[in-house]
Amino acid sequence: MGLAHLKRRAEFLEVASKGRKWVTPGLILQVAARPATDLPSAPRVGFTASRKVGIAVERNRARRRLRAASDRILPTHAAKGRDYVLVARMATVRRPFAALVGDLETALKRLDAWRE
Repeated sequence: MGLAHLKRRAEFLEVASKGRKWVTPGLILQVAARPATDLPSAPRVGFTASRKVGIAVERNRARRRLRAASDRILPTHAAKGRDYVLVARMATVRRPFAALVGDLETALKRLDAWRE
């Protein structure tokens, strides 16, 4: 199952307004269900890091780390028909990668978006 990406600002804003979120030390996960009429039903994912995270180099590193964590977890465990937005936090850059992956797993389970 491949993951499509959220690209437009309106898609990110829709997930933020209609979805639910879970905050962990390393990231914030926002999840919103898509209408059943939308095809394909494969999950879509987006990544964002605000200036609070740091300078451009740190924001880019934070997004790369979030992308790596999502590549490890979302293809096999993300529920279909949902949009996911991973928001970087200040700790994202320095948090151990295993803990970052654990944060993503926890957030998915807490938001009932975990698929076995």
